[in-house]
Amino acid sequence: MERRLDDLRPGDAAVVKAVNTNTHLRRRLQDFGFVPGTLVTCRYLGPGRKVAALEFRGTVLAMRMADLRDIRVVC
Repeated sequence: MERRLDDLRPGDAAVVKAVNTNTHLRRRLQDFGFVPGTLVTCRYLGPGRKVAALEFRGTVLAMRMADLRDIRVVC
């Protein structure tokens, strides 16, 4: 089932399908290894659901929820 990455709750895992963010952010995520086919797990949602901590490839990265809306995942 395809969803947006900002739909994940803590403990949910999914596989990245498409990263449709702006060029700068997409390039930065690629540097971290966040590319289609990567398994990503939501570890934490910040107060007001404005920030999420995501784990992938042994890395935990905090991202704004606004940026996660442009990333499609498959559960």
